[in-house]
Amino acid sequence: MAMGKIGVVGCGLMGSGIAQTAAQAGFAVTVREVSAELLEKGFRNIDKSLARLVQRGTLSAEQRDAARSRLRSTTKLEDLADCDMVIEAVTELLAVKKEVFQDLDALCPPQTIFASNTSSVSITEMAVATRRPERFVGLHFFNPVPIMRLVELIRTIATDAKVYEEVAAFAARLGKVAVHTSDRPGFIVNRLLVPYLLDAVRALQEGVGSIPDIDQAMKLGCGHPMGPLTLLDFVGIDTTYYIANIMFEEFKEPRFAPPPLLRRMVLAGWNGRKSGRGFYEYSDPENPKPVSLL
Repeated sequence: MAMGKIGVVGCGLMGSGIAQTAAQAGFAVTVREVSAELLEKGFRNIDKSLARLVQRGTLSAEQRDAARSRLRSTTKLEDLADCDMVIEAVTELLAVKKEVFQDLDALCPPQTIFASNTSSVSITEMAVATRRPERFVGLHFFNPVPIMRLVELIRTIATDAKVYEEVAAFAARLGKVAVHTSDRPGFIVNRLLVPYLLDAVRALQEGVGSIPDIDQAMKLGCGHPMGPLTLLDFVGIDTTYYIANIMFEEFKEPRFAPPPLLRRMVLAGWNGRKSGRGFYEYSDPENPKPVSLL
């Protein structure tokens, strides 16, 4: 079927980015959040992001205005009932996601495709909570969504091949490069990235190097755009801890087990940039300073 209207559930960092990207690609987008305050915050992020693109010359003022006009906000899930596809971008908790999809399943017609932006939760477990597992996929975007070209496209054993092709075509219309993977925790990127990040924390715990030295070593020695501890702060300490636990439960391999230091940081609320403190302290975001953790 020809996709024209897209629904996005969640207007946080990822949801707002997905909505903006779809609107820029010409789709009519309805974004649902649980409160007007969260919608306002998300749409402020969209406006700032669009403004940056105009300043950089990658988007004209006319294109910005056109994209903005395609975006609609709502606090009512039923306003997504006429969407051709609904993309979920809520908190990484299986119970919450299943509830969202069960409610959507009762509202949307049988032809509506469901997609989850999860980076770690089983697509199959969400799909079988609905009456349309054959029309259910994983569509994992990367932050910041309007800039990062990659999307992981995940199929389950129940996903219909034609649906999978439709979603791949949708990703291409967004200007994304889709990599195809199966429904295993971590998919491709986190399967490879998370052990690297956890090893950086272990190296810090064991006194192999300081926070700045570990980051500098990987930046200058391996050409990475940012060091692993800076990246952990950017992704979120709590997010990485949560993903690592899911992967460890699935594979029972020590390389996926989160180090004790990561757990202590989550307990203390030191979750990285979003909380103002992680491996670095962000009172001056342009000049973060390493913190004392050991």
